[in-house]
Amino acid sequence: MSALAAIHVAKKQLGLDEDTYRALLMRETGKNSAAKLTANEQRRVIEVLRNQGFKPASSAPQKGLKGKYAKKLQALWIGAWNLGIVRDRKDAALIAFVTRQTGLDHVRFLHHTEDARRAIEGLKAWMTREAGVDWTVHRFRPEWTQIDAARIAVAQFGILKATRPSFTDAASLRAWIIAETGQHPEFISSADWIATMNRLGKLVREMSS
Repeated sequence: MSALAAIHVAKKQLGLDEDTYRALLMRETGKNSAAKLTANEQRRVIEVLRNQGFKPASSAPQKGLKGKYAKKLQALWIGAWNLGIVRDRKDAALIAFVTRQTGLDHVRFLHHTEDARRAIEGLKAWMTREAGVDWTVHRFRPEWTQIDAARIAVAQFGILKATRPSFTDAASLRAWIIAETGQHPEFISSADWIATMNRLGKLVREMSS
């Protein structure tokens, strides 16, 4: 992956809106477009984005979680990181958690359905206990409230509303999203919910840094 491509991947991964992204470029390089950056400036911006949580995809063979439950576990682990619960977002830390939950190493774990569920439910329970994430299935609530990233975003909003003045005027996450983006949550895709969760996660993590 080129440095320029990595910058754009980082922007999406971290959920940076256009104004925040342009401001970062201007602050670090005096330029408002990644396409105008020199190689050294691109490397400087990537390092700043790494410090903010950007995790470039490795071209080396992955030794982390593989199998039926890998994506689910990794998504939940990143969610816990975005709630300020997890301090290390890497797969190695997730594998250590899995081992504590199941007593199995990560290769064997991925072949045992009941152990996989134990790890998933243990991680969800941790997020509920520490951050108030509601995993209850509500048949009569809007569909968007049942998306995992949206559930996490609701909990993040609660944390920020209690601690950041800029969130106190918003009655709910729904109201905040409409005010910020002009979009109604009912029409936001799962991918956009992940971006929202990442954006709010940056603010949550700043509180404990």
